[in-house]
Amino acid sequence: MNLRRPNASEAVGTFNRSRDVVPMSGLCSRCVDGCKGGCDIWLSSFRGREVIYPGPFGEITAGADKNYPVDYSHLNIQGYAVGAKGLPEGVPINSDTAVFSSVDTTTEYGWDIKVPMRAPIFTGALGSTEIARANWEHFAIGAAISGITLVCGENVCGIDPGLVLDVHGKVKESPEMDRRINIYREFHDGYGEILVQLNVEDTRFGTAEYVASKHNLETIELKWGQGAKCIGGEIKVKSLDRATELKNRGYIVLPDPTHPEIKKAYESGAIKELERHSRLGFVTKEDFLAEVDRLRDIGFKRITLKTGAYSAVELAMALRYGAEAKIDLLTIDGAPGGTGMSPWPMMNEWGIPTIYIQSLAYQYAELLKKRGIRVPDLAIAGGIADEANGFKALCMGAPYFKAVCMGRSLMIPGMVGKNIQKWLDAGDLPKNVSKYGSTVEDIFVYYEDLKQKYGARISDIPLGAMGIYSYVERYRIGMQQLMAGSRNFSLKSISRNDLMALTEESAKVTGIPYVMDAYSDAAEEILLS
Repeated sequence: MNLRRPNASEAVGTFNRSRDVVPMSGLCSRCVDGCKGGCDIWLSSFRGREVIYPGPFGEITAGADKNYPVDYSHLNIQGYAVGAKGLPEGVPINSDTAVFSSVDTTTEYGWDIKVPMRAPIFTGALGSTEIARANWEHFAIGAAISGITLVCGENVCGIDPGLVLDVHGKVKESPEMDRRINIYREFHDGYGEILVQLNVEDTRFGTAEYVASKHNLETIELKWGQGAKCIGGEIKVKSLDRATELKNRGYIVLPDPTHPEIKKAYESGAIKELERHSRLGFVTKEDFLAEVDRLRDIGFKRITLKTGAYSAVELAMALRYGAEAKIDLLTIDGAPGGTGMSPWPMMNEWGIPTIYIQSLAYQYAELLKKRGIRVPDLAIAGGIADEANGFKALCMGAPYFKAVCMGRSLMIPGMVGKNIQKWLDAGDLPKNVSKYGSTVEDIFVYYEDLKQKYGARISDIPLGAMGIYSYVERYRIGMQQLMAGSRNFSLKSISRNDLMALTEESAKVTGIPYVMDAYSDAAEEILLS
């Protein structure tokens, strides 16, 4: 059985002509000369490299559709009929106090200086993709009013049309970075934070120095990679002049916009888009520790690290080097991840999937702990989109994992809210929205709550931000219910014992007891006593 259907995907706009498809290749069982389309190979025959990427760029996010042998659905949450862990000290344990609305979903991360969050989730890196730029106001204000951390991703300064560099090639002015930081801060109230990522180009541009000196940003994030791809960040560029500008700034741009034949192909319409790529990094322990020290000398109070679905070796490096550097958070992004732009075959076919890489991370954290080495706070990312799987991930990684990093599932509510505003303005609400009413007050269930909190400022909160707030509240309340059912009234009390594995293979991968073995000794003791 093929774990995915190759050679045809809605993500890249391709399909099989025949209903019968060879499982391994994805080719139609009967490939006919004269076929009018349109599988991957058919479209690639005249559009070439364009077929690698999901599209249209800037209008979609994409997530791989490979069906891995083990995922979080292969775990279930244990429920109990007695007990209550994690209630505040001094609170009696009884049916009046152990109610799900009393569950504390707050979490925090940091080596010494902690960052609290109202829910154990935060955004994925929203960087130089067009979908991040166009929706930033919704994403940033939504994260701020929800009390969660917002990650401003790589290359934001580098692609800023208004970027001004000094004589040394360092950022002097970046209006886009200024906009992103300032929007979040308008509604930030002490929960969560905004942090900025650094890749190779960001380091060369002096992005860290800029956000530290101009904005007094407290946290910076080093980036080794992500779960969606094992190469650097990418965007598409539609203007030849813009592509040339980015190449002149030092980026890799393909095809090369300065070559005469590429200019001619663009002018004739054969080439409609160009690609800007970031460079691969090279990690050594010495360089990593030196970079952390350099960033602290600049003035950052917290240093975090984002790593991707690399091999077990790179995972061990991230944990061990992060422990030695005393970083404040290590986010581990498993395959396949979701993204604004990554090669579709790569998204499906590279890297360690999320549940596998988290299982390895737990094992490695335990090894470090046994050696007396403190493990940095950890977060897991890669395809988790609801509170049930989020809670499973936190239980499976307890006590090391403090939060789940969520990409597309926190972006979608922002885009839905934004579009509701457009539909309202146009008087064209879809039926599945209008059934709740025809005004913002009717449609958004938390509108009055936000109005009570923010008063006249409610008019400054875009509907995309309300969408994110609504989703985070659903996530938080859903988690309260799951936690109460497992008799955990604080995230500090959860453990791996609160899970069971539904298959023997998932038990082997995760180390979580198989359902027929979990608590078997305690059950037998009751039966035989």
